Amino acid sequence: MTENLAAPSGTFQLGGDLPVVRLGYGTMQLPGEGVWGPPRDHDEAIKVLRRAVEIGVTLFDTADSYGPFVAEDLLREALHPYADDVVVATKAGLTRQGPGVWTPLGQPAYLRQAVEMSLRRLGLERIDLFQLHRIDPAYPVADQVGELKALQDEGKIRHIGLSEISVEQLQEAQQTAEIVSVQNLYNLANRSSEALLDHCTEHGIGFIPWFPLATGELSKEDGPLAAAAREHDASPSQLALAWLLKRSPVVLPIPGTKSVDHLDANTAAASIELTDDEFEALGKAAAA
Repeated sequence: MTENLAAPSGTFQLGGDLPVVRLGYGTMQLPGEGVWGPPRDHDEAIKVLRRAVEIGVTLFDTADSYGPFVAEDLLREALHPYADDVVVATKAGLTRQGPGVWTPLGQPAYLRQAVEMSLRRLGLERIDLFQLHRIDPAYPVADQVGELKALQDEGKIRHIGLSEISVEQLQEAQQTAEIVSVQNLYNLANRSSEALLDHCTEHGIGFIPWFPLATGELSKEDGPLAAAAREHDASPSQLALAWLLKRSPVVLPIPGTKSVDHLDANTAAASIELTDDEFEALGKAAAA
């Protein structure tokens, strides 16, 4: 029987009624260079997604802009029909004009189309968590979130989340709909969203840190976490994820990878328990 590597990270209830294992998986690395086009190794991408389910991952974070459309298509190919405990979280609000190019578009009619298309691509009748990928300054927040609320009322979205926002923007959006999660750049080396994380912790809102490993900066063998990693018989990447899990019970890290071995290693971080002193020391080392 396959070991449930993710389970020790614990669970979190999105919106108070949707349980997810806290250590999830992000699909952004699956498409080609610049998050554009098909994966370099299609079969390995499918294996990674199926392996994630085997080792207890239940939260899969994706977006229509990853590829574009590639990551959602891979999720359906690998996991449909989805296990009862699998939660697919997708996003819309960024358009793609080429590799590495991302342009916000929050026009309500466009967001509605994006939800309808994601439902088709993912093979779902309702998306468990639909996140506004960026707030588009060209349209009122109430109009963008309001369209998602209308889709929620129609039964096409279960819960609504936001991405790359401030506390003030969260509070503005909450006047239109319940927001159960936020997704901001956050890791040991970049804590610019600390105020938002503290706010989410206080109010029980899920906080999904993207870029949790700072794409290798935190995982270098001679990096700030190397000495502590040797003491734990762990990798620097695993310590960076363990730190995030300890930072707050609402944190839901979603490390991504194209490799099954790397997936297993990342997910094993769920079993690492840091003491308060180790947590403080890692925070200071990464900030130095």
